[in-house]
Amino acid sequence: MHPIDQRDLDLTRRRFFGLAGAAVGATIGSALGTTALSTILGGQARAESGLLLPGPHFRPKAKRVIYLHMEGAPSQLDLFDYKPGLRERFDEELPDSIRQGQRLTGMTSGQARFPVAPSIFQFTRYANRADGVWISELMPHLGTVADQLCFIHSMNTDAINHEPAITFFQTGNQQPGRPSFGAWTSYGLGSMNENLPTFVVLITQGFGNMQALSARFWGSGFLPSTHQGCKLRSAGDPVLYLTDPAGVSRDDRRKLLDLVASLNEDEAQRTPDPEIQTRIAQAEMAYRMQMSVPDLVDLSNEDAATVAAYGSDVKKPGTFAANCLLARRLAERGVRFIQLYMRGWDQHGNLPSEIRLQAKAVDQPIAALIGDLAQRGLLDDTLVLWAGEFGRTVYSQGTLTADNYGRDHHPRCFTLWLAGGGIAPGISYGSTDDFSYNIVENPVDVHDLHATLLKLLGFDHRKLNYHHQGRDFRLTDVFGNVVEDLIA
Repeated sequence: MHPIDQRDLDLTRRRFFGLAGAAVGATIGSALGTTALSTILGGQARAESGLLLPGPHFRPKAKRVIYLHMEGAPSQLDLFDYKPGLRERFDEELPDSIRQGQRLTGMTSGQARFPVAPSIFQFTRYANRADGVWISELMPHLGTVADQLCFIHSMNTDAINHEPAITFFQTGNQQPGRPSFGAWTSYGLGSMNENLPTFVVLITQGFGNMQALSARFWGSGFLPSTHQGCKLRSAGDPVLYLTDPAGVSRDDRRKLLDLVASLNEDEAQRTPDPEIQTRIAQAEMAYRMQMSVPDLVDLSNEDAATVAAYGSDVKKPGTFAANCLLARRLAERGVRFIQLYMRGWDQHGNLPSEIRLQAKAVDQPIAALIGDLAQRGLLDDTLVLWAGEFGRTVYSQGTLTADNYGRDHHPRCFTLWLAGGGIAPGISYGSTDDFSYNIVENPVDVHDLHATLLKLLGFDHRKLNYHHQGRDFRLTDVFGNVVEDLIA
């Protein structure tokens, strides 16, 4: 017997109801049949049908996310977690009472000493909506928008090395294969612009040690692949093959897509593979992006003052400044999730010189982005997140001198900040000990952060599920508590 005929005979109960729902929907000319069966089958059927998405559980405070990920893990001690008392402890051994036998990476576990390395940078106390916030001299522009920022000084994570830590921060699990936060957002909320992807990724090369950046960090995992991030390139066509080849007109491309879509539709009738519908949708998206993307990257209609606010690098494609301006343009065009990666924050040695370059590249553009969003009325419903995957040790990795040191990975505590989208502005939350080594007040882990962000997007994190391989999965797995104090 032909394999397709055999497959048609081997109907599972789930596939029978799925096909029946599609048939009923086609018969009555509406999604009623599919909707009813989707209620029985859960979120998977809704997503695979292409007709419905879960939708928010309650009125969201945020409509979109701009996630600024500093890959490599910035040092909280040199940026935001001000510990002036450490200067009196320069080169002292880190007390065992502080270290508490916590695990170390293989890069420093063999060191004979763990000398305390105070930050060499000066800090300024900027006014916010509480009692002020200390920010390093490396981020003077960020200080000008301190009243919009919500700092979390008590973040912690389970992962101690980059690959699992970034995977954990992006997907809620250290093991690869789960959908990214951006994919969950796309799946839950759907698109606000049919001419651009729901989830867009922009990457900037940094100045220091750059860890591998895997496409699965913005992947869709087991969700339909229409929800995966679309990476925009900084050189040539923003998306490969977006431009028609020489001798091929737009009408020719349309006819080709129609033919391929017809063949795919025939295949979709014969097989239950939901990825066929995804391929059709992505081909159509690529066709529409031929018009929308050139308009997106054309900055000629931006006023000079706005462009200047982002800094001198803004007209250089691929720089963090250029990507911040693109992020604002994507936000105002209705893209749900915009993720910027800034590589090069992995400073195991020569931290002072490298972090100066990194911070200079991001400081002014980030402040400009916050101000630009606010001026256009977008900050109120745009959730901005700035974070690395873990923190840095107070002790020096390698040789410590008065003006040079390195820092190893430190998952026990680190700092991130949020702005807009329903976040309580101008506050600091949580605190660490005098060595920025352990949390002493209001710990927040990765699952808690995800649960809180999902609430701002209108979701009960316990109910945004996707059925896969016999069980319901969610971004927060079986963990996570909403941190209500962070919500305005």
